[in-house]
Amino acid sequence: MNATSPIDINTATSDALDAIPALKGHGFEIARYRDDRGGFSDLRQLAEVPGMAHVAESLGDAVTIGNG
Repeated sequence: MNATSPIDINTATSDALDAIPALKGHGFEIARYRDDRGGFSDLRQLAEVPGMAHVAESLGDAVTIGNG
């Protein structure tokens, strides 16, 4: 994976999520939410993760959604 390749928010580790500036410090919560709920089907669901309201708009092409 290089800096221009988006990461799959449904399979990325919490460390990989934290490496994205807009998600920094929230990787653990995103992974926990994903594991508890069975994955994401839309980036807008990030707003349901504590502390992540309005983050989806700032992600650009940094993440992608795989099979949730």
